[in-house]
Amino acid sequence: MPATDSVSEDITTDEFLGGQLRIRQPRRGYRAGIDPVMLAAGVPARPGDSVLDLGCGVGVAALCLGRRVPDLRLAGLELQPAYADLARRNGAENALDFEVIEGDLSDLPQTLRERRFDHVIANPPYFDRTASTRASEPGRETAMGENTPLTTWVKQAARRCVPGGYVSLIHRADRLPELLSEASRHLGSIEVLPLIPRKGRDARLVLVRARKGGRAAFRLHDGWVMHEGEAHPGDRENYTTATACILRLGEALPFPG
Repeated sequence: MPATDSVSEDITTDEFLGGQLRIRQPRRGYRAGIDPVMLAAGVPARPGDSVLDLGCGVGVAALCLGRRVPDLRLAGLELQPAYADLARRNGAENALDFEVIEGDLSDLPQTLRERRFDHVIANPPYFDRTASTRASEPGRETAMGENTPLTTWVKQAARRCVPGGYVSLIHRADRLPELLSEASRHLGSIEVLPLIPRKGRDARLVLVRARKGGRAAFRLHDGWVMHEGEAHPGDRENYTTATACILRLGEALPFPG
């Protein structure tokens, strides 16, 4: 359960990875859920690697990855100053070195233009506002409503990646054609792992992984099932055991070999 921050009633402190991380985030506005946790779990990082989280918000994806894999060099880019401040604070309070840079993805700060990373990760805004309704809260709208085109997210991620490095993204399944079209222009060895709510249901989200300069054939993997059973059993969680290990223990989400 979220606990009220002692400094401000507008901030809560929430536990991720079964309490391995304590994350401060706005009570109102965009609040991180399981999507950045699943994104982080699918990143094939190794100790000593460098990681850039584009649009890092309060830092959940980067910090989940940093908790699972030791000695990473974590950096994040965040447009909204209040969220960037919380991300820095979350890194410090969880004893993870996390460099957070304020800036716009479409006009990157010079300090990022001069750097490349072993891994670039992103949880881009899900909703094309030409076909959906804007959120009333500004912070949530910035996080969820697409102002910068999805194609720009993919292109910038590829540019910031070292040759042979990985780009990992999570997005809505209905945006997959657009994601693949742009990724194929800049990246190779593209893999897609659908995230399926329950057996027999359509995927709502997809994890997309690709490599800079990769040459392997495209792979569409069997879907990862998030929940047990055919329907939600009331007011309780029923994640599959494998999903619960990711969300509660911080384990990796392995793409099929």
